[in-house]
Amino acid sequence: MTDGWRGRAPAEIEGETNPTLSLEPGVEYELRWENVDGRPHNVVIHDSAGIELERTELVRDEGETQTLTFTASREMDAYFCEVHPTSMRGEIALGESETETTAESARDSVFATGPSGRLELVAEGLTAPFRMKVPPGDSDRRFVVDQLGYVHVLGPDGLADEPFLDISDQLVAVGEGTWSSYDERGLLGLAFHPDFQDNGRFYVRYSAPGGPFADFGHRELLSEFTAVSNLEAADPDSERVFLDIPHPGPIHNAGAVTFGPDGYLYVAVADGSGANDWQDGNGHVSDWYDGNQGGNGQDVTENLLGSILRIDVDGTGGERPYAVPDDNPLVDREGLDEHYAWGLRNPWQMSFDDDGRLFVADPGASRYEEVNIVEKGGNYGWNVREGTHCFDAGTFGNPADCPKSTPESIRGGEELRDPIIEYPHTTGDGTPIGSAVVGGHLYDGDSFPQLRDKYVFADFSTSYETPSGTLMAAAPSSDGDGLWSIEEVVFEEFEHGRLDRYIFSVELGPDGELYLLTKKSAAPKDQNGAIYKLVPPDEPTGTSSGTEGAAGSVEPTVGDVAQAGDGTGDTHRDLVVLGGLGGLTAIVLYLLGRDESS
Repeated sequence: MTDGWRGRAPAEIEGETNPTLSLEPGVEYELRWENVDGRPHNVVIHDSAGIELERTELVRDEGETQTLTFTASREMDAYFCEVHPTSMRGEIALGESETETTAESARDSVFATGPSGRLELVAEGLTAPFRMKVPPGDSDRRFVVDQLGYVHVLGPDGLADEPFLDISDQLVAVGEGTWSSYDERGLLGLAFHPDFQDNGRFYVRYSAPGGPFADFGHRELLSEFTAVSNLEAADPDSERVFLDIPHPGPIHNAGAVTFGPDGYLYVAVADGSGANDWQDGNGHVSDWYDGNQGGNGQDVTENLLGSILRIDVDGTGGERPYAVPDDNPLVDREGLDEHYAWGLRNPWQMSFDDDGRLFVADPGASRYEEVNIVEKGGNYGWNVREGTHCFDAGTFGNPADCPKSTPESIRGGEELRDPIIEYPHTTGDGTPIGSAVVGGHLYDGDSFPQLRDKYVFADFSTSYETPSGTLMAAAPSSDGDGLWSIEEVVFEEFEHGRLDRYIFSVELGPDGELYLLTKKSAAPKDQNGAIYKLVPPDEPTGTSSGTEGAAGSVEPTVGDVAQAGDGTGDTHRDLVVLGGLGGLTAIVLYLLGRDESS
């Protein structure tokens, strides 16, 4: 769903997040930082208008250090890594700073204010609820996918005591070691066969150990299971593996699976980790675009990554336990037959509307989030483009020019299609907007007439460090062309109208209403995951939405600078984490201040 970084948090800063740096104008500071994860990072300081004041070059080698000496000025507003400007970011306090009111006004320039709602607690005590699905013909049960390998049944009386399916012992180790604070592997997707009431068949996507890649490599499996005992439980021994896809890294796993109105199974597969779809070539292949080193998103011949697949689970094809629909776009052409569409980065969630349109939410790299209406044979541009913008995989910037289609030699020059929805990670003045789109549904319920026929979706969190999920709705522009307009749904009981939790998914219940799958901390541990129903503001809620899950404790969010005086006579020496989800660290940064007047 979102980017992470291979980081090792030193013990003295374990759990720290990006603090506000209190600087004094006229004081010279020496900023020393170390790259601890071997990914591209740098440090930029800019003013409130987004104008760059100081910048270091990108460095990629683990253990490499840099030093930046600068004199603090009142114009300085924030420091960040330009590759990860939302998550690896901290504010600078120099006298009067930008007020929260100003920040909210900046957000208003991107999102209009939409309807208000409240949250009704439906279930708690989960670890990381990724999906909630309702089988065809079943109006009483909702099936909740928990990342650590469980499918729980949520009925009228709450969560059942025993899981419907438990494959926790079949998963790759999730949330351990370097990735203890954030991990996208696990049990990722669930889809019920259209004839589930008769045949009991359902399909899951999960991350299994093994495969050709070292370190965090694994296999992404699509498996069929069968329910028994009047469909009350799954038979764990009934597994049939349909797809076994080698995956090189712990993020960009996507995982959504859903049946289309044509009866075929659609499978979302991400590009294989690496914020730029390259990751030094580990599991990533060359492609047709010379402007970047390569990437799985633009390849359809070497692997199935970065694509939406479509298969027929009711047929067979040679040694395969499934068939490929005859009208899949690459049948009898160069490329792997399972492909339905490609050019995607991390298609986290997808859904069909009543007209058969396939909405796919695809989290971006460092600048833009996007939602596409995916059609057969469509190329959605990654990693040539990020949203409607050109993308440079080397600098993570957006160059002025890039192709709008493939060459004629590549499938006849297919168009690189633009999304229908796009929003930035930050405003022009650096105000955080979002970090990762998590998708949703076209709403047709009764509780919110203002949202009817709009695509309702969410952003994981305004900030990686502090849970602050945003719910949004989008509709076509008045002229019917271009990007859809976006409005923000306001939660009345929370500051600034945003949820104080991370949002993993927006789902539809059997009642046609909207449910938010959330967690208080980003780490795949601690039972602080919860499911909420969106209800009108004047409708009483059965449970306070501020109630914590059964696990009780919530991981702290730290914003203070860790003081570590070194006895050298310097004014102060501040140890700062630049970038992190909980304790996940990409950069260790030391700020050394010297008062020139002393």
